[in-house]
Amino acid sequence: MTAKKDRLDKGAIVQRDMNTYAVAPHIPGGIILDSNVLRKLADVADKYGAQALKITTAQRIAIVGLKEEDLDDVWKDLDMSPGHALGSCVRSVRICPATTFCKRAKQDAVSLGLEIDKLYHGMPLPSKFKIAVSGCQNSCSEPACKDLGIMGTPKGYTVMIGGNAGVLPRLADKIAADLTHDEVLALVAKIVEYYKATAKPHERLGRMIDRIGLDEVKKAILGE
Repeated sequence: MTAKKDRLDKGAIVQRDMNTYAVAPHIPGGIILDSNVLRKLADVADKYGAQALKITTAQRIAIVGLKEEDLDDVWKDLDMSPGHALGSCVRSVRICPATTFCKRAKQDAVSLGLEIDKLYHGMPLPSKFKIAVSGCQNSCSEPACKDLGIMGTPKGYTVMIGGNAGVLPRLADKIAADLTHDEVLALVAKIVEYYKATAKPHERLGRMIDRIGLDEVKKAILGE
């Protein structure tokens, strides 16, 4: 049997058996307000004989162990957009419960995070690009280890850039603090455009910062 490969065109990731696939519909912020969505995911998993449903670290629910010939019908039955988990693009924005649900939150990270997700999720960029938004300094969505991290504080939002996990982990660098919702959106646009225009192919934002220098990057983004 020939080993299969990821199918970017079908939003499908080949599994360890190198034969079956997993798909992960996009669930913005991991928030489901209609329980029928969960029923649909379960029904599709049952219909196509999935091996498991997996809650991912990116706040998606993956349907694992699907046959390649069923992928088109799976997406048709789901009637949901794929979560961008592959390729050089903006991945699903990770969001904590924030002031919408959490008693400890200081800022409305849900509204901000969902707006950022709507604007940027799936946007092609030089490399994968992860974003997280937290409503307080407990940082449950882990913004300090994302390419773009936004953390709520009592005075507003702190914005950090260049974080990542992986083989060479890197903590993000703070570039602005005490920002409003609209100020964050304006700064995010500048960060994304600068990274898009400046990074080398497959170069994460943190590696780009290390190559150019944080002061130069901040000067270019902030206009200082």
